[in-house]
Amino acid sequence: MINRNPTERFSNRVKNYIKYRPNYPKALFTYLIEHYELTASHIVADIGSGTGLLTRHFLDNGNQVYGVEPNTNMRLAAEKLLQAYPQFHSISGQAETTTLPESSIDWIVAGQAFHWFEQEKTCQEFERILKPDGHVALIWNDRLESDPFQQAYEDFLQAQCPDYKCVNHRRVSHGSLEHFLIPRIMEVHTFENSQVLNFDGLKGRLLSCSYAPTADVANYMPMLMELKKLFDSYSHQGQLQFRYQTKLFHFSL
Repeated sequence: MINRNPTERFSNRVKNYIKYRPNYPKALFTYLIEHYELTASHIVADIGSGTGLLTRHFLDNGNQVYGVEPNTNMRLAAEKLLQAYPQFHSISGQAETTTLPESSIDWIVAGQAFHWFEQEKTCQEFERILKPDGHVALIWNDRLESDPFQQAYEDFLQAQCPDYKCVNHRRVSHGSLEHFLIPRIMEVHTFENSQVLNFDGLKGRLLSCSYAPTADVANYMPMLMELKKLFDSYSHQGQLQFRYQTKLFHFSL
C-alpha cells in the first residue's frame, strides 16, 4: 500500500532514489555563481534535502550546507553519502519548521521537493531564517513533454500509477510561484538535462518515485510488464534517453 504520509513516502525507495534519480546539470551551478554571485562563503539551507543529490553540488562549491530532511531513511542515507564533507550539517526538520536560527541563511534551495511544502507556512519560515539580502532557489527536473517517449511515458503513468495526479510536482504552477515570497522578485531559467537508461535503469527511475506502486500492490507486476513494452518500443540497442528540462525559480530582492 502506498504511504499517504508525505514525510514517509520515500522510506522504502531510498536505494532506487540514490541510484536512478537524475542529477542536476553543471550549467545550473555555473549560472548561480556567475549570474547571482553565489560564493563559497555563503551559508546554504537545502530544504527537503533527501539523500543529498542537490546538497553535494553546494558542498563541492565550498559552502556550509544545512540539509533539512524530515524522512529518517533519506536523512541517514545523506549522512552516509556525505560523511566526507565536514561542512555538511544534517537537520531533522521540514520546510515549515526547519529549526534553523533566525536570519542565518544566505541561500535557501529546494530540489525536487517544493510540491510537498505547505506554501503559506513555508513562506513564513523562509523569511524567518533568510538573511535580508538572501536568495531562494527552487529547482526541479521536468520530463521534456515534447519528447515522443515522454509523451508515451506520461500516458503510462496516468494509467498505471493512481497516485501520480496527486503528488506530481507539475501541480505547482508558474502563477502560484509568482506570489510566493512577495516582495522578492522571481526569475525563471531553464537548462537541458538527460539520463541514458537501460531497462533496469528505467524501472529504478520509476520505482524511485513516491507515486509508483510497490511490490505489495496488486498491479505491480502488470505495471512492470507495461513498462517493458514501453521500453522496447522506444529504446535503441538496449538504451533510451530520458530527457529533462531543469527549471530554476530564483527569488531575491
